[in-house]
Amino acid sequence: MTKTKNKYDVLVIGGGAAGMMAAAAAAAEGCSVCILEKNEKLGKKLFITGKGRCNLTNACDTEELFPHVCSNARFLYSSFYTFGNFAVMDFFEKLGVPLKTERGGRVFPVSDHSSDIIRGLERELKRLDVDVRLHAKVKKLTAAPRPGAVLEDGSAVEAGAVIVATGGLSYPSTGSTGDGYQWARDMGHKVTDCLPSLVPLKIEEQTAAMLQGLSLKNVEIWVKDGKKELYRGFGEMLFTHFGVSGPLILSASPHCTSLLADGKKLRLYIDLKPAITRQQLDQRLIRELGGAPNKQIKNILGAVYPAKMVPVVLAMADMDPETFAHSVTKEQRGRIGEVTKAMAFTVTGTRGFEEAIITRGGIATGKVNPSTMESRLAENIYFAGEVLDLDAVTGGFNLQIAWSTGYLAGMSAAKKIKKINRQEKRHETCHCDRRTRGSGKKYHCKTGGKRVRIYIRGHRRHVPGYGTVFSPEGHRPRRHGVHDGLLQRGGY
Repeated sequence: MTKTKNKYDVLVIGGGAAGMMAAAAAAAEGCSVCILEKNEKLGKKLFITGKGRCNLTNACDTEELFPHVCSNARFLYSSFYTFGNFAVMDFFEKLGVPLKTERGGRVFPVSDHSSDIIRGLERELKRLDVDVRLHAKVKKLTAAPRPGAVLEDGSAVEAGAVIVATGGLSYPSTGSTGDGYQWARDMGHKVTDCLPSLVPLKIEEQTAAMLQGLSLKNVEIWVKDGKKELYRGFGEMLFTHFGVSGPLILSASPHCTSLLADGKKLRLYIDLKPAITRQQLDQRLIRELGGAPNKQIKNILGAVYPAKMVPVVLAMADMDPETFAHSVTKEQRGRIGEVTKAMAFTVTGTRGFEEAIITRGGIATGKVNPSTMESRLAENIYFAGEVLDLDAVTGGFNLQIAWSTGYLAGMSAAKKIKKINRQEKRHETCHCDRRTRGSGKKYHCKTGGKRVRIYIRGHRRHVPGYGTVFSPEGHRPRRHGVHDGLLQRGGY
């Protein structure tokens, strides 16, 4: 298909993970495609994901993707089964990016460099002749009479279809400023409340600040709203000057953000020794204390806890750190065990979008076709990626949403535009509008570049562009020659 400078079959706004995948999928269908990216390079946010390593998907069974999605998981059935996690891995390996799978099914490039993922996509876009325009900030999205975009410099780009892949609000320094939300509202779409997600949590107690910089591995945490448990998980976490962070905390945050935004305070519990029971822990304390009865307890517990944790455990257990081991009572050991198995903190809020990996909320999925990603309110407008109200926990699941929705949007838009283009071409090449009566009469019509002779009985009408012959009398004409779309109706 011939492309002109400001007219394309498919226009993609946003050059992130979803946008690049959408462009590649559309171009692979034979469409002319343009990406408008306001940054100086493609994949700016993708570059910093996974601490620069890019956890691009998860190697779990496809069915297991859905439980890891926090919002609107059912909406993703078509996306995940059209272009799932194994299809994503195959796609990148064919682009020359070898992959590896680590603990928890997390998939990374072998090089541990996210830049390899970006370069692989850039090579594919170049091979497919996708027009990439950098520093192209879109001011306005147009839906009718023809989809397109108006740029800040005043220039306009028209297209058969537009795919909005502008991302959410997280990491605004990468260009994610929520532009697509207002465009969606202008078309009548509802945008749900947007909150930072996969984000560190703020802690009320000062004891958390005392532990700043301490990283805990193989611990279990759970978060409760009153008696209701919101989240439970096992893994790694980190104490900071404001509260807590790390993989476990980030995974817990999607279950907390809405309540915290409403001003609620939640309780975070940490099991420092999940591998042993309370009884086993008590036996361990008895051994340690009995081995040095004349030592102060603060100098003994370093064998059980990280040094930074000892004064905090003792303070929470309401014990004097200078208590001698031989004078520690059973009740005091019980308090130490209680703190160890359920160290409690009060969660007061989350950090901002500047530290959030993704956005929770976005364009409501109810008015978006899950089988195509096309808007139900504005024809030939598609959405993909984080701009939609879709989010998941850590582990490569959010990027999988971006790849899957981007691919489905690009493929669907391309197929629809190709069909429209074929129909328009027929109307342009056929100029016949004839009527004829009588038996055995004939006429010629040059349709779609092929000359077709039709013998007619009774009354027939040839419809421009389709070569359709209607037969009120129910007779069937004999035809000489074959043409796509000819005599599809009217009993032939």
